[in-house]
Amino acid sequence: MMKRLHTVHITHNQVVIDGVERRVKSCGKALLTELYNDEVGDYPRFFKMDMLCRLGFVTTELLLKAEGKPRFEEGDDRAVVLFSCSGSCLSDMLFEETIRHREACFPSPTAFVYTLPNIVTGEIAMRNRYHGETNLMLLTRRNDELMERQIEGVLADGACRSVITGWIDAENEDRFEVEVWIAKGT
Repeated sequence: MMKRLHTVHITHNQVVIDGVERRVKSCGKALLTELYNDEVGDYPRFFKMDMLCRLGFVTTELLLKAEGKPRFEEGDDRAVVLFSCSGSCLSDMLFEETIRHREACFPSPTAFVYTLPNIVTGEIAMRNRYHGETNLMLLTRRNDELMERQIEGVLADGACRSVITGWIDAENEDRFEVEVWIAKGT
């Protein structure tokens, strides 16, 4: 059995933190930049990230602020496990454009790194100095029951005390949904 602590839900035009809607001016990709500028502002790598990483990064920043615990302390008792349907499809398409035509083939290392869907969990773990499990699991559709079983398995090993987890999906840069929470064993 697990308990949810703090939840952040972001869509292309709405931000809800622990059930309270936050007023925002922007929508789509610009919403993430607005949230970054208002709430973070100290991690310039944000602007190099792909859409999935920006979603995960900003959402987690809001989540950890809601949690209110000290930040950036080394720890191996927190995992980052997310679930997605689209994974890195947006970055895959961008990278494919850099190699599509043989005569103008210029593979982009910057785009390539984001063709790995689990980069989002790695970015979150690096930023927060978490050394526990990191994983992004691809599902054909959101399945809360399956997600909960997977997280209970992560918490059952005893080494992990809490998990940043939830659903993260980006249809394109202006249509996305992420719902992330902190799960703790009971």
